Amino acid sequence: MPANELIYDWNTVEPTAVAPSRRISFDDETLRDGLQSPSVCEPSVEQKIELLHLMNALGIDTADIGLPGAGGTHAAGVERLAREIVEQKLAIRPNCAARTHRNDITPIVEISQRAGIAIEACTFIGSSPVRFYAEDWTLDRLLHLTEDAVTFAVGQGLPVMFVTEDTTRADPETLRALYTTAIRCGARAVCVCDTVGHATPDGARSVVRFVKKIIAEQGEPVRLDWHGHQDRGLGVINSIAALEGGADQVHGSAIGVGERVGNTPMDQLLVNLKLMGWIDNDLRRLPDYCRVAESACGWTIPVNYPVFGRDAFRTATGVHAAAVIKSYRKGDTELADLIYSGVPAGLFGLRQIIEVGPMSGRSNVIYWLETRDIEATEERVARIFDHAKKASAVLTEDEMMRLV
Repeated sequence: MPANELIYDWNTVEPTAVAPSRRISFDDETLRDGLQSPSVCEPSVEQKIELLHLMNALGIDTADIGLPGAGGTHAAGVERLAREIVEQKLAIRPNCAARTHRNDITPIVEISQRAGIAIEACTFIGSSPVRFYAEDWTLDRLLHLTEDAVTFAVGQGLPVMFVTEDTTRADPETLRALYTTAIRCGARAVCVCDTVGHATPDGARSVVRFVKKIIAEQGEPVRLDWHGHQDRGLGVINSIAALEGGADQVHGSAIGVGERVGNTPMDQLLVNLKLMGWIDNDLRRLPDYCRVAESACGWTIPVNYPVFGRDAFRTATGVHAAAVIKSYRKGDTELADLIYSGVPAGLFGLRQIIEVGPMSGRSNVIYWLETRDIEATEERVARIFDHAKKASAVLTEDEMMRLV
């Protein structure tokens, strides 16, 4: 019997989230916003290139490859990534962050021309009253900066995404003035930012719908992006809500790296949208993407991190393991993936893992031995089982082999 016929899916009984009729696209912020975390290391250019290729393999549409206005080796790295996309004919498209200032935009223009590829300039500016007050800004000044920066970038042949920081705490009329000015000056993408992770799903949906109306009023084909953060742990669900509200593209970073508690985890976002049936990307390389990002950034993925943490598909509990083992003995890996897991491991290039510990049954021991082509003799099983019952934790591979 097909596994999906064995599950009554309450998620589909009264769904409020409906898959968009348009294609969903993704922007990867790992190599720019993600590196603003004070706890990550700057990856080497080679590691950045490896990540870029993995993003491409996952069907991620665009990547923020840096802020070349920072100059020095960082700018050189941005150019190397742009050239890699050209030379290797990657499908992923580059963009670069820039303040709404010509000094930040000019290096993007120069790199774009030398590399021979269009690089979208993501010109950002604050928009909330709290920023206005702290910075002594006026709306007139920000509108002038917006007009000058966007006009200059478009005049230099760059596609422009106009980004308002702290959008989810900004008042409607300020947003209307800023976005209208940017669109009239030639921006063909705008980005709503939940810069400090303030939004709830209702807030994300509402602000995106509001900005969607502003775009419609201008009558221009403008892409709408959502950029979320994890301060309230709502990065993924807010991104889904933003898509419901009309966002075309959502942003994230590998394993959620980023300032404070991080950006929306791109991997978790892709997993959820795949399971919801909203995207059909091949995500079997997601484990590689997460592992490379972890190594390159000097990060540590928590053991209980969804899907890609060490414990995501491990069990040593006797009852749980027995059910998984029975599924495997039926020759049904799909069933084994579902019996004690809400996420099918095989869909992401992973599998269920049975360990042996103090909460295990004899079936754990037998299965562990058989999967390593070791004879599960009565004496061997009893010795390992007795030792496991006296242990304080799951037995390591070395401990198990010594007992064998």
